[in-house]
Amino acid sequence: MLFTVPLSAQVLEGGTPRDGFYDKVWIEEKKPIPLAYVREADVLWEKRVWQVIDLREKINLPLYFPNTTIDDRQSLMQVLMASINEGAIQAFQDDEFTLTYTPEEIRNQYAREETRTLTRPNPPYEEYDTTFVIPLNPEDVTKYRIKENWFFDSKRSVLDVRIIGLCPVRERFDPETGESLGDQPLFWVYFPEARNVLVNAEVFNRQNDAQRMSFDDLFLRRMFNSYIYKESNVYDRLIQEYIENGLDQLLEAEKIKTDIRNYELDLWEY
Repeated sequence: MLFTVPLSAQVLEGGTPRDGFYDKVWIEEKKPIPLAYVREADVLWEKRVWQVIDLREKINLPLYFPNTTIDDRQSLMQVLMASINEGAIQAFQDDEFTLTYTPEEIRNQYAREETRTLTRPNPPYEEYDTTFVIPLNPEDVTKYRIKENWFFDSKRSVLDVRIIGLCPVRERFDPETGESLGDQPLFWVYFPEARNVLVNAEVFNRQNDAQRMSFDDLFLRRMFNSYIYKESNVYDRLIQEYIENGLDQLLEAEKIKTDIRNYELDLWEY
């Protein structure tokens, strides 16, 4: 017996064809996974670190692409900006989440001016300079900073981590010379609040298109690469402020990571 699928089942409401053969609703209906409850008395040890996620690394590309919306998939920066504009999450000026940003303030502060030389269309075809205002572009964000707490939960006997904040970063350039002026943090979002949005934003899965995950899954599973640029210290200084050489800075960052991992191992006797 030959079974056929009715044509109406392949067409969405409004007459637009479905790009696929079934409705994808799992990501849209997901809720954030509750994290394990932690009491202050159970936290035997804790270390706060700040890390950088470089989107130019291959493993981090799902956070950067797509540059334009594909089906229902967007880059992390597009998701954050859309959520801030809608009021779903709040943007902050600092990583202590005390000073807030409005969507208008973000647009006005991070729009950049670019001077270009143009030629008039009529004789004598004189050249003239004009200034264009270029709005904040999600493609300009090439890094993210994350603020997180590593801790040992004595009740569960595990070394665990909680991401506290997330900050997109772009590179600044001198408008006259085009010379790089270093990284420019844009704004901070409180990650526990952002989880309600990130859990419904789909991320590309290189292995299986039928098993897409959300940005929330990606961060909880630690499916990204990063390096530490600051740890909690009495001087509140960055690694680059007491180590000048770039390679030595990376070695110091790896040393901090190793010390965190070794803390849990040192608690056990064999």
